[in-house]
Amino acid sequence: MAKKDYYKILGVSKDASKEEIKKAYKKLAKRYHPDINKEPSAEEKFKEINEAASVLADDKKKDQYDRFGTAEGMGGFDFSGFRPGAGEFGSMFEEIFEMFGGGFSPFGRGRRGKAVYRGDNLRYDLTIDLKEVTEDVEKKIHIGHHVTCKHCKGTGAETKDAIQHCPDCGGSGVIQKSARTPFGMFATTTTCRKCRGKGEYITDPCLECKGQGRIEEDSKITVRIPAGVHSGMQLRVSGKGDAGPNGGPPGDLYVFIRVREHKIFERDEDDLHCTVPLSFVTAILGGEIDVPTIDGKAKLKIPAGTQSETLFKMRGKGLPDLQSKRHGDEFVKVVVEVPRKLTSKQKKLLKEFEKSFGKKKLGLF
Repeated sequence: MAKKDYYKILGVSKDASKEEIKKAYKKLAKRYHPDINKEPSAEEKFKEINEAASVLADDKKKDQYDRFGTAEGMGGFDFSGFRPGAGEFGSMFEEIFEMFGGGFSPFGRGRRGKAVYRGDNLRYDLTIDLKEVTEDVEKKIHIGHHVTCKHCKGTGAETKDAIQHCPDCGGSGVIQKSARTPFGMFATTTTCRKCRGKGEYITDPCLECKGQGRIEEDSKITVRIPAGVHSGMQLRVSGKGDAGPNGGPPGDLYVFIRVREHKIFERDEDDLHCTVPLSFVTAILGGEIDVPTIDGKAKLKIPAGTQSETLFKMRGKGLPDLQSKRHGDEFVKVVVEVPRKLTSKQKKLLKEFEKSFGKKKLGLF
């Protein structure tokens, strides 16, 4: 039968200190505790890391294991050497069981109080226009969520006298079981089915919430959207998620932002890009044209001889930065429009212009 590598199980080296072993054990115990990890292999893994820690934490067992590769004959695997007051590793094992067993450790500690859990976080997807990115805006949204029942104040009971300690778990919220294994006595704790871990038993449920301690409600919430937001960003609205069971604190509401595409502008971080038409006369002679901006219109000076697809920058006409609030720029690409229909007179004038302009100036020779 192959011997187990306790060092490998805990993920530590053979010269690891007690503090390193303790740290590794606590990390793994939190990950594989059966009350948290519901995978079929979690319980066996949890037993394995406890077995490894019980050997490496005991100087005599560790010495024999290091010399002979086994700790057999040294009392097996149990918690006898790790009861409260039995040193730093005693408190370590106890801490893990208290953390996941609700205050009921394998060392016989007493009952815990009522189980109170934080409510779930909620998500809301909000779409805004690009124009709304230019300044702080407030949006009113409607969400359906659980809120604490006002009638029973989250207790789930119609009256205070209707709340009693659970008879099955004695008010602890957990059931402790001990079993003898090849490694010694092994204690486990599971959530009490009768009270579902609450530690209390309600004889007369609240008429409003039917004993749940919370009810569903539609709420109108005002969300402040800061200037400069981008698609994909999320805003946290504290305390606007679901109310927690048994009067527990509420979770948070996360608002995911999506910025709607604009019919004129394309966004590049805080800069804006657009394309505008330019008459060939203005392109030749120069002048001023009106161009769109995110706030309205602005004048753009066109120098004489401007070529099609020339890019102009309008400083500060972009969007604000989320942090600094400094505005980006607007980039305007002009596309020279060629008239499709001309009168005979217009054609004649253009031909005369072409002759006077000369072929050499066109760069043909």
